Amino acid sequence: MTVQLFTPPVAIAVAVTMTPSAVEHVRKQLGGKPEALGIRLAIKESGCSGFKYETQWVEKSGSDDQVFHLDGVDVFVKIEHLPLVNGIEIDFVTVGVNSTFEFRNPNATAECGCGESFTVS
Repeated sequence: MTVQLFTPPVAIAVAVTMTPSAVEHVRKQLGGKPEALGIRLAIKESGCSGFKYETQWVEKSGSDDQVFHLDGVDVFVKIEHLPLVNGIEIDFVTVGVNSTFEFRNPNATAECGCGESFTVS
């Protein structure tokens, strides 16, 4: 008798979403950057909690990129970062005269007091 093992592929239906205000902001910014393909959501080891979000303009896609097409905006995430951001929602908020991206990450188990870094378990 032989035993066959089946390992289903890990499917990521929608790992990254953006609110309408975030999409609108990125679209406006991309209008002034004809060389940019979209925006990258990157994760760096940093801060008092362990990891930090960074956004960067993407001029060239890498073979290790997962691209999410969101209402005409392409969001690039390195495949190795997907476990840290799967399910994240990116928002763009304005408070007074300050505007910034806000990240709602269901994988974050803690954040530092200033909100600049996060931890996952």
